[in-house]
Amino acid sequence: MSDRDVILGRVRRALADVTPDGTPYEAALPRDYLREHGERSLARTVELLAENLADYRALVHRCAGVPELSSLIAGLLTGRGARSVLVPPGLDGAWLADTGAEVTRVADEAASTAAELDRVDSVVTGCAVAVAETGTLVLDGSPDQGRRRITLIPDHHICVVRVPEQVVGSVPQAVARLDPRRPLTWISGPSATSDIELNRVEGVHGPRTLEVVLLGDA
Repeated sequence: MSDRDVILGRVRRALADVTPDGTPYEAALPRDYLREHGERSLARTVELLAENLADYRALVHRCAGVPELSSLIAGLLTGRGARSVLVPPGLDGAWLADTGAEVTRVADEAASTAAELDRVDSVVTGCAVAVAETGTLVLDGSPDQGRRRITLIPDHHICVVRVPEQVVGSVPQAVARLDPRRPLTWISGPSATSDIELNRVEGVHGPRTLEVVLLGDA
């Protein structure tokens, strides 16, 4: 017998005297746990998001509207020395209106290889939801976010969060908004690992620099 057979046999013996129950899994256990830790105003929730993003070493920016956003993104790309920017197919073109001809826009295409994506300087995306308590951005592959790999290979990611509609306080609140069938990417700060000798190394399995723009946060 394989180890699998042994384990399944033990499970069957343990359940031999249990009366079958047709209750759906979702209703079998009470799920009355707290949905959020404490009560916060919207303004405090946004501030907590900004604080936790910064704690994870993300760079946080704020702007009130799209005209200001376009100028801000252009400035971030210029400051980075970016000559090319990867653009998801559904990204609002007005966000990049001020980048000018000096920055080449690269389309998100299925045929793009990892080597080609690695040569791109920056990527700009939206997000699905942002979690204040954990400083986490969640991308779900929507048109303004593109394929998962475009935010994992380029070294510089600018992510725009619409405030307040995309900001929630807690992970349970975020999960309730998300479709589990979509390719979800949960991002808490720039890529980093401390696996080797507890030395922090950034940019191993994702962008070394993450910049978050809170759009609409006056």
